[in-house]
Amino acid sequence: MANSPQAAKRARQNEKRFAINKARRSRIRTYLRKVEEAIASGDKDAATAALRAAQPELMRGVSKGVFHKNTASRKMSRLSSRVKALG
Repeated sequence: MANSPQAAKRARQNEKRFAINKARRSRIRTYLRKVEEAIASGDKDAATAALRAAQPELMRGVSKGVFHKNTASRKMSRLSSRVKALG
């Protein structure tokens, strides 16, 4: 339990921020899962479209501080190489 009004306010802010970040992380994972499913089905057009939709969402997560920049870059690089290999 927070002992000061300042600590109580920080606790409230942290709860709110945690919920927002959790929703954003979940949304990004959904986009990434759609790319994975398209790759698994072997449909290059669907995979490319899903990857294009996932990229700005992932980068938005970076700018909001949910993911590290290198993590997002690594995910995009690996997914795009797998989509490219579908050929």
